[in-house]
Amino acid sequence: MSDDIETGETPADALGGEVALPKHSEWKRIVRVFFGRTLYVIGFVIVVILILTAIFAPWIATHDPYSTDLRHKLEQPSTEHWLGTDAVGRDTYSRIIYGTQISLLIGFSAVSASAIVGMLMGLAAAYFGGWVFAIIMRFTDALMALPGIILVLLIAGLAGGGIPVVIFALGFGGIAMMCRMMCGLALSVKQNDYVLAGRAMGMSHWRMMLTQIFPNAFPPLMVGITMGIGGVVLGEAGLSFLGIGVMPPTPSWGGMVNSGQAYLLKNPILSLAPGVAIMLLVFGFNMVGDGVRDAVDPKLRGVI
Repeated sequence: MSDDIETGETPADALGGEVALPKHSEWKRIVRVFFGRTLYVIGFVIVVILILTAIFAPWIATHDPYSTDLRHKLEQPSTEHWLGTDAVGRDTYSRIIYGTQISLLIGFSAVSASAIVGMLMGLAAAYFGGWVFAIIMRFTDALMALPGIILVLLIAGLAGGGIPVVIFALGFGGIAMMCRMMCGLALSVKQNDYVLAGRAMGMSHWRMMLTQIFPNAFPPLMVGITMGIGGVVLGEAGLSFLGIGVMPPTPSWGGMVNSGQAYLLKNPILSLAPGVAIMLLVFGFNMVGDGVRDAVDPKLRGVI
């Protein structure tokens, strides 16, 4: 130490000018990357606001979304009706607020169902291989051979409208993508040494898949799950716009856009307001998905 003081060298100089950087935890790195981009933060704020709107809809809405009043139909925005009223006198603002509940319910439910089924199928295909891999992959090939919108329209058209049918149709349509994503990730993970060590120790197949392979393959799938919510909401709006999605009088943004298109010149806010709501929700979840992708990307670890 005395030699360092006499020569004026610092510990960094003695090590060749390199100083070991403090290691941050993985969680801190993810948070830092995600909240380091303005667009990601904006998307996150939009998603949080929409979720809170859905939770507190009964207190935020100013009117009953199902109550009709033909004496005040097609009114322009006013202090009584902030976004005016529709063709049967229902408050547009209140229906958009309650429509948030329907959109998020369908989005989370359909994506959760497709993720659970798809990930289990992909995990089994990657782990067992052989005939299990062949059967599952050929099934996903058959699903992906049909355009997604055609498959969803076919299921919804045959089964009729309604929230459960829409959830099933959109969830079924997303199974193939989730299955293939999980299969590809699991095939990579199962080659690691800790998986081979688990096999040597005699771990059961289910324990191996659920405790060793799945936790390490799941983080990249969060990107597909997050972005999938926006896609499902957009799909539900399209089905409702076509009249085979959420059935009236349940407030649905796609249905509101459809019912308001006849009055675009007279009262354009009837279609524009729910259209903007759809745009904001899809934008918010897409930005959150982009942020999650950058945060969990292994290529960025130790760099950002």
